[in-house]
This record gives sequence, C-alpha cells and structure tokens, in this order.
Amino acid sequence: MLDRDWIAAHIPHQGTMCLLDSVVDWSPTTIRCVARSHVAADNPLRADGRLGAACGIEYAAQAMAVHGALLAGHDDPPRQGYLTSVRAVTLHVARLDDLPGELVITAECLGGDRSILYRFAVHHGVDGLLEGRAAVILDAQAFGA
Repeated sequence: MLDRDWIAAHIPHQGTMCLLDSVVDWSPTTIRCVARSHVAADNPLRADGRLGAACGIEYAAQAMAVHGALLAGHDDPPRQGYLTSVRAVTLHVARLDDLPGELVITAECLGGDRSILYRFAVHHGVDGLLEGRAAVILDAQAFGA
C-alpha cells in the first residue's frame, strides 16, 4: 500500500490539497484509493463549512493522477495531465463531509494514449456517492495548449 507521502511526492497537489491518504491496489487499468480528508475542517474544497458531493470529482482526478504516476514507473517522471471534461456524472448524495470514516475512490482507464478516458466512482462503505467519466489530456503542450 502506498501512503500519502508517496502520493504527495508523485502528483502536483500539495499540502491540504493532496486529498488522498493511500493507494489500496492498482493495475495497468485500475486504481483504488482511500481518503479521510473529506471530514477535515481545513479541506480547501469546503465552501460555507460544507464539502459538496461534486468535490468527489477532484478526489477521482487525483486518483487518476496517481495512476499515471504509477504507470510512469520509478525512473520516468509522470506525464503532465489535465482534466478536460467530465460526463455522465451522477451524484447520489448532497455532501461528503457528513460521512464518517473513509471514502473509497476508484478509477478505471477505458483507453487512450494522449487523451485518456476514465470511469470513476466514490463510495462510502457499500454506498455509492458519485460516479461518472472523465477525459484527461496528457502532454497538452503537444496540442498547442
């Protein structure tokens, strides 16, 4: 299991913006992470003292970034990625901060090379909180961005 220190060393999100606590397991196509930062009073995504369920998309995006870092291997730097769109997002709850314990974040790579499509979900125990699909563009400078 990879911990928060490993995650923070391999993705651009730092300090309280690094939302994930650990990687539970991963393969070339999937990743499963856990997070407890959704209950933290200093969570930078909170607004008016609440953490809305749509913020789960950022948790999923960070899981995708960690997946990219794992795929890059030990010697290669991870490819720079940008979340370009989310589709078919379904929110099953209004907020995340009122759920005790851990969130489980999963992402599955559905394909692509420089433009990658992921399916993601966030769960609390057996309860699904949100799911959807996200497109990530890698090496955006090659597209003139």
